[in-house]
Amino acid sequence: MGRDMPLRTARNRACRDLSAHFVRAFFSTELRAWYGAEPLGKVFWGYGVFASAVLALLYLLAINEQRVGAQQALLIVMLAYTVWILVSIWRCAAGSEWGGLARGLTIAWAGNTILVLTFLQMDLIVTYIGR
Repeated sequence: MGRDMPLRTARNRACRDLSAHFVRAFFSTELRAWYGAEPLGKVFWGYGVFASAVLALLYLLAINEQRVGAQQALLIVMLAYTVWILVSIWRCAAGSEWGGLARGLTIAWAGNTILVLTFLQMDLIVTYIGR
């Protein structure tokens, strides 16, 4: 049992390296946005506005179908997504001619998102209690 331990360790390390490489390759644009290396317009409109609308639509569908588990999962996804998009827009705005406006809208977006997610979570808690 002890003799194949280095082999298992090497295999585990290779698997982790391959997984990390895949994640970096698959999310390369998103990682560049996180570090502020993508164009502000692409991040703001494509990832910010369009992707947020898709998430909101998915949430509305989950409400319509009364899928409480899906609603809860989407709230968690939306929270994580919001952190990512706010940081990405903030960083991509540096040096952009529209950077000041984008950052101002980002602050408003953050406040709105916190309120919306809080009230949606409170609604879900009421649903959980009522069951």
